[in-house]
Amino acid sequence: MKARNKWLTAPLAAGLAAGLLSGCGDEGSGSGDSGGGSLVIGMSDEVLSTDPAAGYDPGSWLLFNNVFQSLLSFPKGSSMPEPEAAESCGFEGSGSTVYRCKLRDGLKFSNGNPLTSEDVKFSFDRVRKIDSEAGPMPLLSTIDEIRTPDEKTVVFKLSVPDATFPSKIASGAGSIVDHREYPADALRTDGKAVGSGPYKLDSYSKEEAAFSVNEGYRGTAETRNAGVTLKFFPGDQKALASALGEGDVDVAYRGLPAEEISELQGSAAADDRGIEVVEGSSAEVQHLVFNVDDAVVGRLGVRKAIAYLIDRDALVRDVYQSTATPLYSIIPAGIAGHNTAFFDLYGGEPQPQKAEQALRSAGISGKVKLTLWSTPSRYGPATDQEFKVIAKQLNASGLFDATVKSVDFEEYEKGIAAGKYGVYVKGWVPDYPDPDNFTQPFFGEGNVLGNNYDNKRITGSILPEAAGESDRTAVDKPYVELQNLVAQELPILPLWQGKQYAVARGDVAGLQWTLDASTVFRFWEIEKA
Repeated sequence: MKARNKWLTAPLAAGLAAGLLSGCGDEGSGSGDSGGGSLVIGMSDEVLSTDPAAGYDPGSWLLFNNVFQSLLSFPKGSSMPEPEAAESCGFEGSGSTVYRCKLRDGLKFSNGNPLTSEDVKFSFDRVRKIDSEAGPMPLLSTIDEIRTPDEKTVVFKLSVPDATFPSKIASGAGSIVDHREYPADALRTDGKAVGSGPYKLDSYSKEEAAFSVNEGYRGTAETRNAGVTLKFFPGDQKALASALGEGDVDVAYRGLPAEEISELQGSAAADDRGIEVVEGSSAEVQHLVFNVDDAVVGRLGVRKAIAYLIDRDALVRDVYQSTATPLYSIIPAGIAGHNTAFFDLYGGEPQPQKAEQALRSAGISGKVKLTLWSTPSRYGPATDQEFKVIAKQLNASGLFDATVKSVDFEEYEKGIAAGKYGVYVKGWVPDYPDPDNFTQPFFGEGNVLGNNYDNKRITGSILPEAAGESDRTAVDKPYVELQNLVAQELPILPLWQGKQYAVARGDVAGLQWTLDASTVFRFWEIEKA
């Protein structure tokens, strides 16, 4: 599996306080209060591509989820995919290697062209053929062959049993494009998008994207607004705050510091100005990663000592202002297979005596010199602060001499690939809400961690067994075994699980239905009185 772009770009979702509580702007309407029930949404993420064969980042998938249909989709509040462009889908026979879907009647793209099985096959074949470094090809790697017996039927033959396949094609990777509009072997670069989803992309630029309701849409979504304008504020937290404070946007989604979210929640001043913070569940996670070939943390005793000393409660309280929760498992809460393996082995509070015992048992008598590597340009400015707190926790035990080094993301990735770093950070936002997406990318062949960890029991038995289990509610056993093994061998150490936030101004409703573990931000659920 290639390492793609789905690493979390910022540690937490959006919150706004600076400038909002100080009385800036007018209480009257701005461009965010335009008539007809339309909405203006601001976010700090960029849309890196309008072509589903290339986009594999949160901003691009937000666009895909609203403009394109997939055969299946995740209903609000659910981690189980259900038919969307398809009328029905299911595995055939006893194995999980043949998957058949029948399309709905009357499907059309926003340009009026009919959507048939030819378009579905074309869309998947195109992603696989282009195999963009910035694309979702890894999610479709189990497809061996696609057949179209008739205009409404699509049959996928898989190379191995893959019960997670429905979830994969319910994600942005399953976006269906018009075969008349897209080249089969090249990316579309004109900034346009033609899909059959609830919305049409009317215009796109670096500053904003405008969407209108697709009146020809046939699917499960029911739109509650007349259209959406998405304004981009990449890396500019102050400008996003100002835009909401002045009424230029109705909703802010993703990207500002945790302390500002904390300041807004329960604030009388925010209530007086009609500003509401909406909190939702999330499966975003962050891990401390250990290079098991490193001269220092390659020794299990050192990794165990670190696991005994890190105080997650202090991290999420002091650094993230309780906008995250401590994580003691590889698979986050709310996802099948979640357990507390790391809590069970290393506890929830610092245990210096056990940390010292782990070091002495490994033959280490002096202080351990350690460098923690961070990259705030990818995981947000709080990452450096977090790592400084971790270093302080380790040093307070008298067992470590830990320091923090911070570099930009390009240098960071090169350092990991070269084996230069012993301890570093990785964040993850899931492609789909299944335990497979928190394990296969980390511990499967060619995993994206770059930490040289390989456990044959995990790669040869546990992951294939779990992937072949068709009942995704019955996969706890293999994933619990995996997490117990990882907790014992410590190639990574889970730190926290994030929460999702959106901040609304005025009479905006429905945001709670856009913030769940599926990570699908549903334009159609949001309405403005």
